[in-house]
Formats: sequence, structure tokens, C-alpha cells
Amino acid sequence: MSFIEVLREGALTTCQDGGRPGYAHLGVPASGAADRASWKLANQLAGNATDLCVLETTLNGCTVRTDRTVAAVVGGAPCPVTVNRQPQPWGQPLTLHPGDVLDVGVPERGVRSYVAFSGGLFPRKTSLGSHSTCLLSGLGPSPLRSGEKVPLGPNPFRLPLPTQWPAPWPGIDEDLVMRLYLGPRHDWLTPEAMELLHHGSWRVSEHSNRIGLRLDGPAVETAEKGELPSEGVVTGALQIPPSGQPVVFGADHPTTGGYPIVGVVDDRGIAAAAQAKPGTKVRFSVIDVPQWAERG
Repeated sequence: MSFIEVLREGALTTCQDGGRPGYAHLGVPASGAADRASWKLANQLAGNATDLCVLETTLNGCTVRTDRTVAAVVGGAPCPVTVNRQPQPWGQPLTLHPGDVLDVGVPERGVRSYVAFSGGLFPRKTSLGSHSTCLLSGLGPSPLRSGEKVPLGPNPFRLPLPTQWPAPWPGIDEDLVMRLYLGPRHDWLTPEAMELLHHGSWRVSEHSNRIGLRLDGPAVETAEKGELPSEGVVTGALQIPPSGQPVVFGADHPTTGGYPIVGVVDDRGIAAAAQAKPGTKVRFSVIDVPQWAERG
């Protein structure tokens, strides 16, 4: 069986695929790649189906070695890439030969890089049909450690793959503006809080992770105090805890929560949030609830 061997694990390197959608009613987070557009494109450039498992790195990349000839693509957050210490292009297919060492460096912008290999990764631990690591539930393989070997799937195409540059990689926002659709508990907001959502700004907290993007800044006040009976939570939900500091839920978010969800960020915003470094300025482009929805 062919494999990649982890030589440097980095701050947090996990295996991620499409996750576990459809199990929220059992309390299982969907999980999966935090920046789904980058995950899919990395797979596509590696000659894979877009739903295969890849490595998701955090903040300082990782280093791996392969035992067979394989195509690899490093995408997502732009970063230095080397093979056997020789610089290589980011964001397009590379051919690795047995024993080659691929190093994924510290992102120049963004947080999470994605490393796809032709044939995909097939970690030995699978949970509910997914290889994704979930930090909240503990399902899937544990975050990777140095010395660990991760099996590779069969190469789907003859190597080397043709260069496909420039590829349409999503940009990394220096200042993040997320489209926010109000609801379902936007009526808990005071008029001042609604004005703040429209015109205020926050900074990404260093305590953010795959569970949620935590924001530091002006407190969002709610007219209602206390907690709700637990309600369902979706990826991209904007929750207002008692501190008033908003949280945008990410891939590993809990499936229910008792604090008001006042809006939901769209898919583009979810991917951008996954790449937002601590200190990034965040604002919302608020989409008001149509009058017919208010009446209905």
C-alpha cells in the first residue's frame, strides 16, 4: 500500500473531505474542509474527483514524504512550496517521485492551505463514511503527528499531469466583508445593535478555530436576555453569546445552541472566514429580511 509520511506535523494538520452532512439530528457536526472552494479546486488540479480527502494545514504548513510517484497540489492559502528544498510553484500540479520531500510553508496570506495528492488520501479511521477530522466531536482520524503514515488511493491518471495555470483560486481578503442574511432571531436585536451590524466592524480573535470565528469589538446587545431552548445551528450561523461578541460558526460547529442566531453568512463568507487571520478586520453586508417573510 502506498502512503505519505508526515515528517513535520505543523500547528494543526488534519485530513478533510466533504464531511458528514445529514447527521445533525443525531448531534454530529458536518465537519469537512473549512474552505470548501479551495479543497475542491486542489482535488481537481490533482486529477481527482472533487470530494476526495486532502490535508488541511493551519498557520505553518507541514512536511511530508511520498513512497510512490504522485501528483500533488498545494492550494488554499498562498505559501512557499519546496520539493527536496527546491522552490516549486504554488497552486498548480507538481510531480513527486518516491522519497521526495514536499514542504508546505507559512502562508503569506490566509490561514489554511490544502494539499491534494492524485488518488486522494484514505486514512484508516473512517466515521460515518468520512475521513474528516472533527475537533468538536472527535470523529475521524486524530490531527496528524510526525512519523504517521496516511495511505494513498490509486493514481487516477497517467503522470505527470498537464500544468493548469493560472487556476481560479479564491482570493484572500485583507479586510473581510461577509454577506449576512438576517434570521431567525434578528428580532432579538435592539435598534442600536441592528445599526451596529450594518455599520460596525470587528477583529478576528486569536481564539478562533474550526468550530467558530470569534470576533472582538463592540458588543451586540439583544433586547431579550437569557437563553433560548436549544435550536438547530448551521455552518455560517452568526450567534450572539451573553458577552455580545459575535461568533460565526465554522465546519466543526455544534449542531444546537441556546444563544440567539441573528443571521447566516453565505458560502463565500464561510470560506473567507476560514482564511481570516487573527486581527483581520470584519464587517457585514446585511441582507434585510423581506417584508413577506416578516409577515409569514
